[in-house]
Amino acid sequence: MAAAQAVVEDLLRGADVRINGSRPWDIQLHDARFFSRVLAAGTLGFGESYMDGWWDCEALDELCARAIGARLDQRFVYSFSNLVGLASALLSNHQTRRRSRRVGRVHYDLGNDFFEAMLDPFMQYSCAIFAGGDDLAAAQRCKLETLCQWLDLRPGLRLLDIGCGWGGLAKYAAENFGCSVIGLTISREQQQYAERFCAGLDIEIQLRDYREVRGRFDRIVSVGMVEHVGFKNYRAYLEAAAKSLGAEGRFLCQGIGNPVSNLQIDPWIRRYIFPNSLLPSLSRLTKAAEGLFLVEEVRNFGPHYDPTLMAWDANFQRAWPRFADRFGERFRRMWRFYLLSCAGAFRARSLQVYGVLFEKMPKPAPPSAAPFAGNEEVASLASARGN
Repeated sequence: MAAAQAVVEDLLRGADVRINGSRPWDIQLHDARFFSRVLAAGTLGFGESYMDGWWDCEALDELCARAIGARLDQRFVYSFSNLVGLASALLSNHQTRRRSRRVGRVHYDLGNDFFEAMLDPFMQYSCAIFAGGDDLAAAQRCKLETLCQWLDLRPGLRLLDIGCGWGGLAKYAAENFGCSVIGLTISREQQQYAERFCAGLDIEIQLRDYREVRGRFDRIVSVGMVEHVGFKNYRAYLEAAAKSLGAEGRFLCQGIGNPVSNLQIDPWIRRYIFPNSLLPSLSRLTKAAEGLFLVEEVRNFGPHYDPTLMAWDANFQRAWPRFADRFGERFRRMWRFYLLSCAGAFRARSLQVYGVLFEKMPKPAPPSAAPFAGNEEVASLASARGN
């Protein structure tokens, strides 16, 4: 025990974190078994020991930001649980049609009232865009407007929303841009909520996997869903979008991204929050788009996710008394660890939020006898040099 304590304290010292220190980000220890558990299981043991009440921290988000910024999580990449996860990811497809529905049951079906208490009025479960003194609701409206403008939505266009959640983006697009919208979700709870939320609008919410897309659309949007696709399915995901888009169609894909091309997600997140999920790297996603789409523009919304998560945590804490009997204390600690550790990860810039605007790959143009068409000055210079 003493040896384990010395090793863990030395690691934490590299992130300027102390055991039983006086600063908000210092760990307040309740059970000395914490040290051996962290050494044995890395980030999984770190999160589970918090869930079990073995330690506390006043500023858990800042603790995680410092630990991740010092790359302490990378000291445990070869732990047994991580190696098992890596082997499983390589040998099997974690995001088949059957397996992909597990995250709906485990996470998104916790209860619409639960997410309603935590999120904004448009029920956006992705990062907002904050400006000045915006509150969460205003920042999420800004995000919705940004996405719709980026897609160049106009009245009469048909929009497909892959992973539509509770229908907030679909509703915003229909009400403010006059679009006809089909929304897809694999969560029954989300489908039921979205149908009520979007009632009276030209919106249809379908309980359907992205691989079962039907119809033709002018625009496609997918926000916060690519994390559930998996590296073995990126091509199928983009092919499903490409075949559903008409000529000159646009596909806007936005999701949490990893700056490196890993094959697995953090083991604690995988076990308790988002089973069978994976954060894509930008390079893997754009590689899968070759021959299907042109990459028109990429934006990084990552810095906005830290304040978004902090706002969700504040809402969650205020609403918790309503859910305490349903979920229990271990869930409360699990959920706060999820929200605040993710806020810390975005604060440390180890996670990003990429928005990628894809344009449908145009058909090859017929050969032209006029060189440099559309650039008369260059064509003239080339002709003069030839003479």
